[in-house]
Amino acid sequence: MKYVPIPIAMLQVGQPLPVDVVSDAGQLLLRKGQPILSEQHREKLHGFNASTRPEDAMAWQRAYERMVHSMLREGIDTDVIARAPMPSEIKELDYQVGQELRGSWADLLEVLRGILYQGGLAINPVTRLASIEKKALALLREDPDDSLFRLFQALTDDSLGYCATHALLCLAVCELTCEKLAVPEFDREPLRHGALTMNIGMARDQDSMTRQGTDLTDWQRKLVHDHGQLGADLLMTLGVDDADHLDIVRWHHHPEAPEGLPRNLASRRLLALADSFVARTAARKTRASQSVVKAVKSMVMGAEGDALGVGSAMAQAVGFYPPGTYVRLLRGEIAVSVQRGARANTPWVIVLVDKDGMPTVKYQCQSTSEPAQAISGPVNFETIKVAVSADKVKRARERIPS
Repeated sequence: MKYVPIPIAMLQVGQPLPVDVVSDAGQLLLRKGQPILSEQHREKLHGFNASTRPEDAMAWQRAYERMVHSMLREGIDTDVIARAPMPSEIKELDYQVGQELRGSWADLLEVLRGILYQGGLAINPVTRLASIEKKALALLREDPDDSLFRLFQALTDDSLGYCATHALLCLAVCELTCEKLAVPEFDREPLRHGALTMNIGMARDQDSMTRQGTDLTDWQRKLVHDHGQLGADLLMTLGVDDADHLDIVRWHHHPEAPEGLPRNLASRRLLALADSFVARTAARKTRASQSVVKAVKSMVMGAEGDALGVGSAMAQAVGFYPPGTYVRLLRGEIAVSVQRGARANTPWVIVLVDKDGMPTVKYQCQSTSEPAQAISGPVNFETIKVAVSADKVKRARERIPS
């Protein structure tokens, strides 16, 4: 049997372990329920390359992801979460192999966040990242409007953690833009890998920075500048050896760097644009979110040549008012965009607040291509006080004429 190494550095002295611990050769080191007795004991286990059965490793990883999700929901600071040890309990549901990959975007967010937070200590990360990517593509191709809706809505929820939402939304934006540009599959694959992992070198800090109410410190600015290289180095320690994947991660903030592989220049430019676009539309404690219309304009204003073509394709791919974002109609109603329209500025919407300021009850889709129902402008999500049901939105969209 091939055993899976466990994150020794994340185990707490004195706490019972929820799995049998063996050497990489299968020799029993600790039985389930026994604790690590001291730091010296930990070092000894490290020397034996302490491992466990694959099914136990995956279940333990799932228990860790549930723990992180719960801590984020409770508003616990990400610095505290970063120091949290592996949980000492594994529930039966954690052994339902692949459960997280048979679910929704919310499930993928939870799993990806756990991997990004653990970084070099993640269990079996390369295989699991591939599974996340495969499921994300399936969801995106099944219903791109529902996918954009759920991801843009997730971008407004601090409790979900920004790093994973940012990564999955960048993947979706890049993939839809690639379709517009007819980018071949062999170029799309490393780009998708890069979108998921480009910020693995600063995932916990990325979430902390989005929540802090002050400007970035000098140390944080250096981290932002260096995180591409840090991420590439970390991915190599995890077993990633694909030169294109590593190149895209390493230079995604500096796509024109002469050290980058020439064959990936277009992919690096596309990911850098998606990265900036998503970051602009996410709120910070120090600033409100930027409307997608303004973010789109920033992509094409002053752009020339290939850059203009990529920016225009991205704008067409997601629309000026992507599903999941909010708009004000000419008649005064507040609505949420739910489906891209025939043109980038004419999505289908559902009115949430009528012109008198009263919340609406019935979810009914209407096209903003009609002059009487046209959009007057975007609305920042911070001003919206009405909860939106993604499932009800999806059912309402089923009634849109094909």
